[in-house]
Amino acid sequence: MIKKIFKRLLVFIGVALLLVLVIGVAFLNLSPQFGGKVSEEQMASYAQTGHYEDGVFLNDEEITMELNCHSITAMIRETTHPDPDFVPDHDVEVMTINPNGFLRPNSAITRLTWLGHSSFLIELGDKKILLDPVFGQYAAPHPWLGRQRFNSHMPIDISELPEIDAVIISHDHYDHLDYESIKELKEKVAHFFVPLGVGNHLRRWKVAESKISELDWWQEEQFKELNIVFTPSRHMSGRGLTDQSATLWGSWVIQNDSVNIFFSGDGGYGKHFKTIGEKYGPFDIGLMECGQYNELWADVHMMPEQTAQAGLDINASLIVPIHWGSFALATHSWTDPVERVTRAAKANGQQIATPQIGEPIIIPGPLQQEYTAWWKK
Repeated sequence: MIKKIFKRLLVFIGVALLLVLVIGVAFLNLSPQFGGKVSEEQMASYAQTGHYEDGVFLNDEEITMELNCHSITAMIRETTHPDPDFVPDHDVEVMTINPNGFLRPNSAITRLTWLGHSSFLIELGDKKILLDPVFGQYAAPHPWLGRQRFNSHMPIDISELPEIDAVIISHDHYDHLDYESIKELKEKVAHFFVPLGVGNHLRRWKVAESKISELDWWQEEQFKELNIVFTPSRHMSGRGLTDQSATLWGSWVIQNDSVNIFFSGDGGYGKHFKTIGEKYGPFDIGLMECGQYNELWADVHMMPEQTAQAGLDINASLIVPIHWGSFALATHSWTDPVERVTRAAKANGQQIATPQIGEPIIIPGPLQQEYTAWWKK
């Protein structure tokens, strides 16, 4: 009798595991969240870039991410015992954006509004630009696979946004490229600027081919009186188990006759910042990655002190720390990035803006604009 029960139990467990495997494989292959795949023809063209080999893009500076018993043990220990304040103990308050308050076409100012993490709404003259628009509550292919956003609602809903001239994407990680957001945005966006390979995701999500520009590092494109430049970063990409670094990643320069903006995307500190500053600086403002770091992956995510130094390297009059305040993707306290980068900037004599989510930054405006330490509330 016991043998029969044990045998049935083993059969049940086997069937359950097989079912989980089948569902997992089906999810990976059928869910649109994972985007499109790179074709053989595309891979052949990418090989001509000089930073693509054996199906993957490469950084100009080598990155080291050790996978050994020590690093894996350390990662497990930190994941299971994160900083006690790695997520806030309250719903983070955001400033609401008035859908009727967008700048008039003849405005002489530029307004940048942080939407949390790396997402921005830029009003540049009569142009409306979104950077890495992620409006969802989870930076993951499924809610079960990620932690919820710190703020339960966004400063503005996608349905309330005006027509968008351009969406600019730094790379295809889930906290920067969100399927549901793109699906809802695509009909009101005139054009998408993305790294090489990322266009395949947009095509799978039914974005019109005529709306997509895929750029390699250092390529420029003129768009509605703007000069849009795709510049390097030191990072990686991937949305599934088999497409790691199959698409390119990078930073962006957005210029017109009066304003020069740098958007770092994600990445570790490196010599590329100084090169970008020499080639395209000085910048009125640098939107600089600062958050989700760890010594175990320091080559692909900057420490806050490096964020401040990168701002000096690109020659930015004002820096804004981004990639923090919305999602817990590392184990440091959720306020550690802003506190450390603020101290570093002060020591360097740099101007830094720390707006609340939904709070605008005005250019030209007072560099000493007052920002409350809203994260301490």
